[in-house]
Amino acid sequence: MKDKYGREIDYLRISITDRCNLRCIYCMPEDGICQVSHKEILTYDEIQRICSCITTLGIKKIKLTGGEPLTRKNCSTLVRMLKELPEIEKVTLTTNGMLLKEQIQELAEAGIDNINISLDTVDKAKFEKITRRKGLFKVLEGLEEALKYPNIGLKINCVPVVEEPENLVAVAKLAKEYPIHVRFIEMMPIGYGKEFLFRGESEICEILEKAYGRMTPISMRYGNGPCHYYEISGFLGKIGFISAISHKFCSGCNRVRMTEDGFLKPCLQYETGMDLRTLLRDGVSDAELKAQIETIITQKPKCHHFGEMNEPEQTEHRGMSEIGG
Repeated sequence: MKDKYGREIDYLRISITDRCNLRCIYCMPEDGICQVSHKEILTYDEIQRICSCITTLGIKKIKLTGGEPLTRKNCSTLVRMLKELPEIEKVTLTTNGMLLKEQIQELAEAGIDNINISLDTVDKAKFEKITRRKGLFKVLEGLEEALKYPNIGLKINCVPVVEEPENLVAVAKLAKEYPIHVRFIEMMPIGYGKEFLFRGESEICEILEKAYGRMTPISMRYGNGPCHYYEISGFLGKIGFISAISHKFCSGCNRVRMTEDGFLKPCLQYETGMDLRTLLRDGVSDAELKAQIETIITQKPKCHHFGEMNEPEQTEHRGMSEIGG
C-alpha cells in the first residue's frame, strides 16, 4: 500500500530479539542492556500472524534482525514459517556472523534468500575493541561457510567507525576477493551512535578510489532497501552505500519496523507507532489488526530530521539493539 505521501511500503524489518552476543561500542554499553523478558517477546506464531495480515497491505519483503537474531532458538523455523506465506517474495537476515557457521545449513534449508553480515573491520585487535568480544575468526568462518550456498545472496554491512582509512580499504577488499557486496552504512545518531565520528559517502569513495581506482555508479539494486552501488574494475562484488544522513532517501523510503515486543514503527527516528502485541493477546480479529496496521503505515512521517539542530518532539530514545538494526 501507499502511505499518505505516495510511497509504496512493501518492506518490513522485524527484530526477533534484543539479545546479542557482542557489545558493539556504538550499539550498547559494555554490560549490555536491560532485556525484554521472554514472555514479552512475540512468539513465532504471533509474528507469522502479523505478517500474514500485513502482506494483504502490500508487504512483500521481510528482514529479520535483532539484537542478534541467531541467538534466538530455532530462527530457521521462523524463516520457514514466513516463506510459507504466499505473498512474501523474500525473507532475509542481518547477523553479526558469530553463529552463522553452525546455522547456515538450517537457514538454507528453510529458504533464506539473503544474509547480511555486520562486520566493521577484518583486523583482530580492532574487532575486539569495537565489539568488546573475541571472535573475528568465527565471523570469517561463517562467511566462508555461507559462500558454499550460491543461492543465498551475501552482503557485508560495515559501519565506518574505525578512523584509519586503511580499515575501509581492507573491508572493501572482501568484495574484490569474493562474490559479495560490501556496503558502508553511515552512523545513525541514535543511542550510543551519537557519540561517534560521522564519516560520509564522499569521503569513503575518495579513500577507496585512491586504493582501487575509479568507482562507477550503477543503477542495479541488490536488496530491499535504499542502498546504491558502484562497480570497481577487477572486483567480484559491488561496493554499496546506505547514506541516510548525507544522501537522505526518505522520499523513497519503503519500510516499516517492528520491535521484538511487537511495537510497529513507521520511522526509525520517532517513538510513535502501535503496540501490536497487546492487540494480539487481547483477542483482536484479523480485520481489526489489519486496520490498525494500515493506520500506522498511512501515518508514516514525511522524513527524518537526523543531523538537524533541534530534534523533533517524540524522538526515539532507545538504542538500535532495542529497536532493531
